[in-house]
Amino acid sequence: MDLKQIFKTPNPIIGVVHLQPLPTSPRWGGNLKAIIGRAEQEATALASGGANGIIVENFFDAPFAKDSVDPAVVSAMTLIVERLTNLVTLPIGVNVLRNDAHSAIAIASCTGAQFIRVNVLNGIMATDQGLIEGQAHQLLRYRRELGSDVKILADVLVKHGRPLGSPNLTTAVQETIGRALADAVILSGWTTGSPPNLEDLELASAAALGIPVFIGSGASWENISTLMQAADGVIVSSSLKRNGRIEQPIDPIRVSQFVEATRRSLSQKREQENRDANGLRGPTPEPGKVTSKT
Repeated sequence: MDLKQIFKTPNPIIGVVHLQPLPTSPRWGGNLKAIIGRAEQEATALASGGANGIIVENFFDAPFAKDSVDPAVVSAMTLIVERLTNLVTLPIGVNVLRNDAHSAIAIASCTGAQFIRVNVLNGIMATDQGLIEGQAHQLLRYRRELGSDVKILADVLVKHGRPLGSPNLTTAVQETIGRALADAVILSGWTTGSPPNLEDLELASAAALGIPVFIGSGASWENISTLMQAADGVIVSSSLKRNGRIEQPIDPIRVSQFVEATRRSLSQKREQENRDANGLRGPTPEPGKVTSKT
């Protein structure tokens, strides 16, 4: 997966548009026009704040279907994704919760979206929806049948779930890439809003062997400088919401703050890599200070 080709940067910041409850979900309010309006506002906030991509998901449809969602959800999401692709120029992705990857890739293929997120691509996870089995063999064949080039970003040991058997992060990453053929992998904390730890990100990055590794949850402008030391990109939502509250809409000011913090950390990371390559010891010096090669 060539991140620079899709996102115009090797280290993309992907903001999430959490759709309000869609038709047939328990909290559906009967006003699809209002849902579309909020989605458009949030997509605009992400674009104006400097995000490099957007992923659309039916976050407020909880409790989620384990696998296939209702056709009304697919129809509504297709309509919304189509509207957003015509509204902003950013690459757009789709995540149909809890794990309807077939609907996600169908929506993406029909609307021109460029990637999907799959919570469980392979293996078996025990979740609050029950046991979810990955169906990589069916999904990859379906993508081929569609003649689609939509990229698959797959969670490894996904949040709000526990693997059956002993979890081994290195093996899980290797199998998600080498056997399930994910185009990129995502590493999250255990729940929404909780970040992965740096050690796990480093293990995942080492196991991925050059395949992109994304931070999937819990990123904020306070911790992004640490997390991006071992990741290629970040998917972010909660910390971009007004007052940091998950039910609130995305705040363009918070988007700008997060983007600035991420870019600053990436700049420092590259400077340190250049220093290491040139044999300079120690951390990157503060502006105005001069160091000599030793």
